[in-house]
Amino acid sequence: MKKYPKILNVESRNGKQLLVTFKNGTKKIYDCSPLLEDNNFKPLLNDALFNSVQVDKHGYGIVWNDELDLSESELWINGLPAD
Repeated sequence: MKKYPKILNVESRNGKQLLVTFKNGTKKIYDCSPLLEDNNFKPLLNDALFNSVQVDKHGYGIVWNDELDLSESELWINGLPAD
């Protein structure tokens, strides 16, 4: 099983994007827009909820609430390098 770096910090950005900082110092931009087509992620259309994103207490992902989260592997694999 591949190990992915844990997450240190996450910040919401305009355009439903996230700036994710991993514990190894890598920063990636993750675009949440494609997720919004999935009914499970429709609540993220609410800006207040989207902006409330936090790092899971162990760094294995990010969470908005008990129903909405993303894993560190999803963010690592599909995030684009931040400038």
